[in-house]
Amino acid sequence: MRPVPPAKKTAKKPGTGKATTKTVTTKRAGKKTTASGRKRSDYDASKIQVLEGLDAVRKRPGMYIGGTGAEGLHHLVWEIIDNAVDEAAAGFASHIDVILHGDGSIEVTDNGRGIPIDRKSDGRTALEVVFTELHAGGKFGSGAYTSSGGLHGVGASVVNALSTKLVAEVDRDGSTWRLVFLDREPGNYLSSGRFKASSKLAKIKKIPSKRTGTRVRFWPDLDVFDGEARIDYELVRDHVARVCFLVPGLHVKLHDKRGSGKQAETFVANGGLADYVDYLSIGEPVTDIVTIHDEATFDERVPVDGKVTTVTRRCTVDIAARWVKGFDTTIVSFVNTIPTSDGGTHVAGFERALSRVANEDLLADTKKLKKLAKQGNDRAVPSDIQEGLVAAVKVTFPEPQFKGQTKQELGTPAIQSLVYETVKSGMGDWVTGGGKKSQINALRDKITQAVLSRVAAKQQLDARRKAANLSSNGLPDKLADCRVHGLDSELLIVEGNSAAGPAKQGRDADTMAVLPLRGKVVNAGKATLKQVIENAEAQALITAIGAGSGRDFDISASRYGRIIILCDADVDGSHIRCLLLTLIYHQMRPLLQEGYVYAAQPPLFASKHRGEQVYAYTDEERARLGEELGIGGDKWKRFKGLGEMNVEELAETTLNRETRILKRMTMADGLEATKAAKLFSVLMGSDVATRRDYIIEHSGLIDADLLDI
Repeated sequence: MRPVPPAKKTAKKPGTGKATTKTVTTKRAGKKTTASGRKRSDYDASKIQVLEGLDAVRKRPGMYIGGTGAEGLHHLVWEIIDNAVDEAAAGFASHIDVILHGDGSIEVTDNGRGIPIDRKSDGRTALEVVFTELHAGGKFGSGAYTSSGGLHGVGASVVNALSTKLVAEVDRDGSTWRLVFLDREPGNYLSSGRFKASSKLAKIKKIPSKRTGTRVRFWPDLDVFDGEARIDYELVRDHVARVCFLVPGLHVKLHDKRGSGKQAETFVANGGLADYVDYLSIGEPVTDIVTIHDEATFDERVPVDGKVTTVTRRCTVDIAARWVKGFDTTIVSFVNTIPTSDGGTHVAGFERALSRVANEDLLADTKKLKKLAKQGNDRAVPSDIQEGLVAAVKVTFPEPQFKGQTKQELGTPAIQSLVYETVKSGMGDWVTGGGKKSQINALRDKITQAVLSRVAAKQQLDARRKAANLSSNGLPDKLADCRVHGLDSELLIVEGNSAAGPAKQGRDADTMAVLPLRGKVVNAGKATLKQVIENAEAQALITAIGAGSGRDFDISASRYGRIIILCDADVDGSHIRCLLLTLIYHQMRPLLQEGYVYAAQPPLFASKHRGEQVYAYTDEERARLGEELGIGGDKWKRFKGLGEMNVEELAETTLNRETRILKRMTMADGLEATKAAKLFSVLMGSDVATRRDYIIEHSGLIDADLLDI
């Protein structure tokens, strides 16, 4: 860093019209300052701080765990679990136990080799170093692990840094050894219960000489994390289930001892990635699961003993993929045992190879696409090829380069071409003779139809846009637009004209636009792009927002800073809200990612009390207010829908920015809405056979005593 220079002021040179730059200084209380008023002498050696030990982690936890919300809290759990999984992946452990304790602590046990307990040159044991020093571990170079998930040597020490207490026990050399870290300081508890700081390990008990393993129990420092951050059982369950697919034969047992009443669950998978793809597949299969396994080498220049040297790496590539009927794409990827949610070079190589094989081998000379060749539209793009694709991509090699400590994206450049060649060869062999002919033909038809639908939808959309540009303003006729657009403006999506009338009258017309829906929005979760474009309600919403759709969506072009869904609090309202969120999730996803989407929470009940209107949003709130204010049950008015509210009621409860209640919708809400929309289609759609099968399958959940028969 260097001292901040004096502020610079731009001025025009007289008579030239050109801008020149000059330094402006002023005097204040006898000391020279910059034009901004900052003292020049306030930046010196005393301002340079060196964070010792684990202080850097506590000062900037987001650098190490990605944030201080629920995701960061769970990252601590993943670090300890993944250390145990690395032992299993290396062939030294077969069982892992994960316990969520009632006191908020998390315990992970494995039957691996046990963290070393011998002393290093500075007198500390290796166990202490692992939990107190950043960039310390057995996963550098060609040491204890040929490949692993933990590569930066900060995982265990970061967990300790962000915990109030951590207890590490090691079974090794015929004894159980313990070291406790209290506020990151190593030591052990005396028989009196007093904690004594020390680097000496406590010998707890004798055990059989062949028994080895590690137990780590830690209490996260909740003062570091957001107040609502909690360990979620389902997230932990998904994580341990996933690692079993990555290490075939590994047994992981999960216990929840927090009073949930859940029974312990044991997870094991012998089929590896193929089992995982089968687990992730939803819907009728188009193809069997295609598996590809290969080993190859690549050269990489890395520092060795302080000198950049070319080393040869061995990499194993494992792929499992299948296509199912439907349109959703699911691609999960891993490096060693670590999930890479943001993909990386291995996923890029996989997708490139699929595009190459699909266009050069699978779709070559397809008659249905020849008519598109003149316009250059006969080639499938990744979105066409990946419709209905469920795939798992895993690469295993030493010292991968990740983008960031949280290891969500692989950055090793050589892996892209290596995976590309492996998948091109494997998938090419399957397409040209290795697979069943009926499945290959079915896949060809599926991708061909995706290309035709995309091209037709784009042509139709271009025609609609052209037609819209020729109209007075290019916007839907039913849109009551606002006068000012931008981040402070809002688009209110209301259900039907009965609610649109009061909304238009009660809104702030400067910043609030109203778009009424006159019919059901298409279910974008199962519709083709062509069907979405042809749906009048979907097209009206896309056009009103003005930022495009699908891969062409540009959030910076959005005409509104908030998209607010106003629906009745009944089944139809819930269905419409699900369909809207599903449409946004699939066609305008950045709106959810950036927090632009909200659901209004209108009241269910209203009553007069001493001349003032009182509102209740739930049955419980109505009962509480009724008791507190002395309002009898018959005095409450129940709103059956937004259309029953008069202008004043709707404005006060749902439109007024000072008094209304909005719930921000997230990506998780969009995904749940997509699932709910599918269920609505089953229960309320026209497919009687599917609905009958669903009712029969779930008939065991029905309480026969409640049926009126």
